[in-house]
Amino acid sequence: MDSADRLRSRWLATAASAGAPADRDAGPYADRLLAAWSEPQRRYHTTAHLADVLARIDVLSADAPAADRAAVELAAWFHDAVYRPDRSENEERSAALAERALRELGIAEDRTAEVARLVRLTTTHDPAPGDTNGEVLCDADLAVLAGDPDAYAAYAAAVRAEYGFVPDDAFRAGRAAVLRQLLDLPRLFRTPYGAAHWEAPARRNLTAELAALTG
Repeated sequence: MDSADRLRSRWLATAASAGAPADRDAGPYADRLLAAWSEPQRRYHTTAHLADVLARIDVLSADAPAADRAAVELAAWFHDAVYRPDRSENEERSAALAERALRELGIAEDRTAEVARLVRLTTTHDPAPGDTNGEVLCDADLAVLAGDPDAYAAYAAAVRAEYGFVPDDAFRAGRAAVLRQLLDLPRLFRTPYGAAHWEAPARRNLTAELAALTG
């Protein structure tokens, strides 16, 4: 089974656990989402990133029994489903897509609303204290920041490639602002696992990249 087939199977299982009625075919939704995650303008926000986020949710959920696992996984599928690097409303459009698709799929309104809220939360990656669902999703999404130096360099290069249409000076200024916003958060990671394993290396990577950008 290749990676796309594994992702499709996981989507079907998640949709079922989220309460999609048996008479609704969740397969076409998987196909449309996987097509969106495979669009040619993507270099980092790809199906590989989606698979990584889902794998990290698996790790983090062991420490978060209160989380709505199905809602968090659905939010992972939708959080970058709409991605245009030249636009600023990607999270909002992704959340709106989740609302439409999950209602069509027959997911309960309260869970649909929670998925959309979580997608919108990835704009800031700053969940409120006690927001267990938000903590798991945001930590899973940001865990790439804690990679080893080679993995982090590959991530940073992929982000730059997505913004290839932006001149170097403008990109450096914009990227530096994003890095400062992340470094200004009191904590990058809110789950026990994330705080213990990812906080320190992520801050080292962010600090090193910021220094390289600002010279």
